[in-house]
Amino acid sequence: MQAGQSGAGMFEEFVVVRGQALQRFGYALTGDWALAEDLLQTALARAYPRWSRIRRDDPEAYVRKIMVNTWSSWWRRRWRGEVPADQLPEVAGPDEVAGVDSRQALRAALAQLPPRQRAVVVLRYHQDLPEAQVAALLGISVGTVKSQAAKALATLRAQAALEPYRADPMTTGSPAASGGE
Repeated sequence: MQAGQSGAGMFEEFVVVRGQALQRFGYALTGDWALAEDLLQTALARAYPRWSRIRRDDPEAYVRKIMVNTWSSWWRRRWRGEVPADQLPEVAGPDEVAGVDSRQALRAALAQLPPRQRAVVVLRYHQDLPEAQVAALLGISVGTVKSQAAKALATLRAQAALEPYRADPMTTGSPAASGGE
């Protein structure tokens, strides 16, 4: 480096001359070229304000030290909860979206029922109330609860959108799933 250069000029010359070697050093630390570039850039940004002081000593050693310290702080802070695997697991996790889709399909199907049938289905099968209690709540006879439930269930069973929902007999709303009254 030339003796008559300004501090900024000497810094630029240092970066041009030693930048690639420092980036290779960053790659050796990180194992990733993009991270190595970020690491070098961060180290140079930290070194620049102190350049007039560190240029007299060994500036490359100083920048390498900044890189090591910065990388170790990044490494400590980085969340390492996900670990890549060579093979996918044998069993996939539950499909949360499918459950949301099924519930939405059921809500849409219930919304298409007449109000009395919807009330009977919700009270009888969702709230698991006995027919006599549903009849008392709605002010209708037990026979009307049975007929309204049968009509509503026939309508719901005919809807193709509820096919995934039918797969689980505990949630179909059928009399067999709720004790069979």
